[in-house]
Amino acid sequence: MTKLFGAILCCSFVLAGTTSFAQTDDLEKLLDSISPPQDTKVSATFKATKLINAQSTETAKKGTLDFRITHRFGNSGGESGGGVHTLWGWDNSEDIRFSFDYGLTDKMHIGFARSKRQENLDGSFKWKMLSQTTDNKMPVTVTLFLDAAYTPVRETDLYAGIDSSVTHNVAHRFVYVSQLLIARKWNWRLSTELIASYNHRNLVKGYVYDGHAETNDIVSVGGAIRFKLTKRFGLVMDYFHNFSPYRNGNPAYSDPLGIGCEIETGGHVFTLNFTNASGIIENDFIPNTTDKWMKGGFKFGFNISRAFTIVRPKM
Repeated sequence: MTKLFGAILCCSFVLAGTTSFAQTDDLEKLLDSISPPQDTKVSATFKATKLINAQSTETAKKGTLDFRITHRFGNSGGESGGGVHTLWGWDNSEDIRFSFDYGLTDKMHIGFARSKRQENLDGSFKWKMLSQTTDNKMPVTVTLFLDAAYTPVRETDLYAGIDSSVTHNVAHRFVYVSQLLIARKWNWRLSTELIASYNHRNLVKGYVYDGHAETNDIVSVGGAIRFKLTKRFGLVMDYFHNFSPYRNGNPAYSDPLGIGCEIETGGHVFTLNFTNASGIIENDFIPNTTDKWMKGGFKFGFNISRAFTIVRPKM
C-alpha cells in the first residue's frame, strides 16, 4: 500500500509540473500576442523606389524586377517655349527613361537604364543600410544610392564649347553621383526624407560667372515629402539645392522642384507630376536644371512602375 501511495504521489508531481510548464507557455504566448516584439521594422515609408526627381529609401525586393518608365514633356508656359502651339508642352519631349532595378536582397538592388538626354546609359546600386523600427530604437531609415552614367554622344556634341586644346578622353563621358537618403515615416499619412548628394563630372565647360568658375564637383542637399490622402492616393514633392558658387545667383540655373500625386493600382504605381527639371537622372538634373517655374518653365511628366517576380522567395 505504501509503495502504491508513493507511486501515485510521484505521478501527481510529474503531472503538476507538466501542467505548470504548459500554463507558463500559454501565458507567454498570450503576453506576446498582447505585446508583440517592439523592434518591428517600419514598412512602406514610400510606395515606390523613386518619387518625382528624388530617389526614395525603398529598394526592389529580393528576386523582384522593378521596371520603370519615366517621361518628361516640354515646358508648359509660353514664355519658356510652351503654350497652345505645343499643346502646353505635350508635343515635345525633354527626356524619356527606361530603367530596370533588380533586388539582390530585400535591402539591396542594382539597376540599369537608358535616357534620351545625352543618350545616357547608367548603372546604379542601392542599399538600405538601416531600417526605422516601431519602438524608435532606430528612428529613421538610411539608404545609400550610387549611380554612374556614360554618354555615347558624338564627340562634336560632347566637346562643343570647350577649348580645342583639351585632349579627348573616354573618361570625359562619365558622370557620377553618390547620395545618402535619410527618411522617417511619422504615421500612415506622412513620410519625409533628407538627401545629401555629391556629384562629380569628369568634363565641364569651364564657364565663369561672377568670378566663379564651373567646377567638376557639386555638393547639394534635397528634401522630399509624401502625404497620403487615402490608402492608394497621395501627394508628393521634392526639391534640391546646389552649394555651387558658380550656380548660386547665376540666372542661367535653377533649383529642381517637383510637385505631383502618387496613385497605386495593384501591381502598378503611377506618379503624375510637374517639375522644372528637364533631366531625369541625378547626374543630369542636379547640375543642369535651367528652367524657372515663375516663367512657365515647368513640364508635365509621369513615372510608371511595375514589379515582376523573377525568383520566388522560399517558403
